[in-house]
Amino acid sequence: MTVTATTDATATNPVLRIAPATPAAAAAFFGASLAFHADVSDVASVLAAGGDPGFVVLDSRSAASWDQGHVPGAVHLPTALIPEQAEQLLDRSVPVVTYCWGPGCNGATRAALALAELGFQVKEMLGGFEYWVREGFAYETWEGSERRSADALTAPVDADECGC
Repeated sequence: MTVTATTDATATNPVLRIAPATPAAAAAFFGASLAFHADVSDVASVLAAGGDPGFVVLDSRSAASWDQGHVPGAVHLPTALIPEQAEQLLDRSVPVVTYCWGPGCNGATRAALALAELGFQVKEMLGGFEYWVREGFAYETWEGSERRSADALTAPVDADECGC
């Protein structure tokens, strides 16, 4: 990536102190990002459509966290157990979408790395379980299925999708 020197006019502007990337560099970066990440809403909409989604969702958290709440239909495989159990629980030909608690946790990233090192195709679900719940999608606990109202700061209140 090429970083362009600042001019006097942008030197005091913290947003433009380092100039934006060239359009070609930006396209390469953002295109690559989409190859590595999946959005909570996109994952939820594909799962809600029924049928074979073409991927498996993997919860990389502890058993206690899983019991507290998880994405319906997800496979539970804590990150530490991936090297010894992934081959038995996952089909190498099916892409895996990992998640952990949320944006403040890099557990899904560590799980994705462990799976990639074993030869699995993998994406990380941005926002993790936190944003799954905050966007109002149903989840399962050890007591059964639950759903909270969507948080107006994370999802549209009066629409099925955000339009992004």
